[in-house]
Amino acid sequence: MPLSKRLAAEFIGTFWLVLGGCGSAVLAAAFPNVGIGLTGVSFAFGLTVLTMAYGIGHISGCHLNPAVSVGLVAGGRFPARDLLPYIVAQVLGAIAAAAFLYVIATGKAGADIGNFASNGYDDRSPGKYGLGAAALTELVMTFMFLLIILGATDGRAPAGFAGLAIGLGLTLIHLISIPVTNTSVNPARSTGQALFVGAAAIKQLWLFWFVPIVGAGLAGYFYRWLGESKS
Repeated sequence: MPLSKRLAAEFIGTFWLVLGGCGSAVLAAAFPNVGIGLTGVSFAFGLTVLTMAYGIGHISGCHLNPAVSVGLVAGGRFPARDLLPYIVAQVLGAIAAAAFLYVIATGKAGADIGNFASNGYDDRSPGKYGLGAAALTELVMTFMFLLIILGATDGRAPAGFAGLAIGLGLTLIHLISIPVTNTSVNPARSTGQALFVGAAAIKQLWLFWFVPIVGAGLAGYFYRWLGESKS
């Protein structure tokens, strides 16, 4: 598949992930009487990945996340030469979705975007968790997410179920970690929202790039060893 088509798929897929996941948090989670809450937002993120896994997985691999792309390179599943273009496409897709969501969220009188589903620690954490707790959470959650992805897409795994495992894995990750960081495990998703929140979110954005990428890289190398068939 030509790189241009794969990048277009990554852009659209990441757009859908941010629009579906962050959109559910911004527009639906606190809606009077019918708010979907933490559980609903968690499933929304999982469903975006599940639907795109079957929608574009055969085109681009459905990474939708710079950390996933890094983890797949570390795991020997993705060529390093395509890493930077994938990351650019993912970040642009996330920013486009955040812009679209911002226009919708501010389309009524007295609108206040609040934290706009952005990620954070200390005062910006939903549960007021500190930097150490936030970093450890993002590291472990991203590590586990990549293990799920690498295992579910292994040629020895049951065919046709990877999207389901990955989508449900992301749902579980959100159920665990929304109270701590509002769940990133995805630098592109964090970047799009932070740009519209402003300085407070941008100041903490480094964590949601550095830690998920480290966690994903560690998982890639670990699964390369774990899944090796040689005794």
